[in-house]
Amino acid sequence: MRLKGKNIILGITGSIAAYKAAILLRLLIKEGASVQVVITSAGKEFITPVTLSALSGKPVVSEFFGANDGTWNSHVDLGLWADLMIIAPATASTIGKMANGIADNMLVTTYLSAKCPVFIAPAMDLDMFAHPSTQKNIETLKSFGNTIIEPGVGELASGLDGKGRMEEPAKITEFVVDSFTRKKKLQNKKFLVTAGPTFEKIDSVRFIGNYSSGKMGYAIAEELADKGAEVVLVSGPVSVTAKHPGINVIPVESAAEMFAGSTQQFPGCDGAIMSAAVADFTPLQPKNRKIKRGKENWQIELQPTKDIAAALGEAKTASQILVGFALETDDEIENARKKLQKKNLDFIVLNSLNEKGAGFRVDTNKITIIDRNNIQQNFELKSKKEVAADIVQKIIALFPAEL
Repeated sequence: MRLKGKNIILGITGSIAAYKAAILLRLLIKEGASVQVVITSAGKEFITPVTLSALSGKPVVSEFFGANDGTWNSHVDLGLWADLMIIAPATASTIGKMANGIADNMLVTTYLSAKCPVFIAPAMDLDMFAHPSTQKNIETLKSFGNTIIEPGVGELASGLDGKGRMEEPAKITEFVVDSFTRKKKLQNKKFLVTAGPTFEKIDSVRFIGNYSSGKMGYAIAEELADKGAEVVLVSGPVSVTAKHPGINVIPVESAAEMFAGSTQQFPGCDGAIMSAAVADFTPLQPKNRKIKRGKENWQIELQPTKDIAAALGEAKTASQILVGFALETDDEIENARKKLQKKNLDFIVLNSLNEKGAGFRVDTNKITIIDRNNIQQNFELKSKKEVAADIVQKIIALFPAEL
């Protein structure tokens, strides 16, 4: 009875996977939850309200108004009642309506009124799921703070094989239970994260930059926020976006701007993760006009930028955690250890450009973590999301045991 006392709205839409909703409903009830089913008209073509009502012990809600008796169903009351809302299965049509606020049925109006966390379990054919419009709508729903329960890969109703199968009811149930029972290990903590490259101005149209995509830093920010932390993300110019509502992005362009933003934010933080690829040098005399092409060689005099990690290392208090990154090509471990000591870091994350699949412009990374006790942890090649989880777990371990 791990969900005893919890009120859950189960939204069901017009998908062949609607039969799984009956199994999910039964499992939620078995765990002690009180479940109110809200079903679309298309959903009733796949599973009957009689079946769902028998399993839930409640009348199924589908229409705004009762038949000819003046009664009506309040989506506002339902939204206030629920501790959690799950839409499973969620069709491409319903996902599109939710993303764009098209409130033409009871399920979408209830979603728009919900004050609780919302989980969405897509179910559709692989081409529909992969279509840019569906993916855009899913990203929009994520940006609203909704959680997408990724569909599985396998045989679909069309006879094709691919991604689009609604996740199995038992796994969704465990996901729901976990959402209520897990402790947000970084609740009431605040972190600074730097991400992306910096652009150092040469003239009005040219700059010195690097290949950093910002994906690693943004993944770390998302993982910290998912663990309950408030995150300030000082970001250089990137194309990725922060989706978690607990992340406050401060966009910057140059190393000087990133230095100012980081040093300003750090005193109010419990820790900082310096994952940005900050330029080490910047033009001494940048021009405000375009420098014209000439026949002679063009020489640019560069000066060192301010060292952000070193500045934060000097300012760091005993209660703050500071994590740095080292991207190396030669004498990697030795150089990372020197940087760890020099900048007063609690640990450093080393990644090498010599490792295939690691570094810039890829979705994976392979890291080594070295801490101030000279303990070295080597990790396999993983997605940057998984790497972020490893880094944040190391951070959690540095806080007092009660976390």
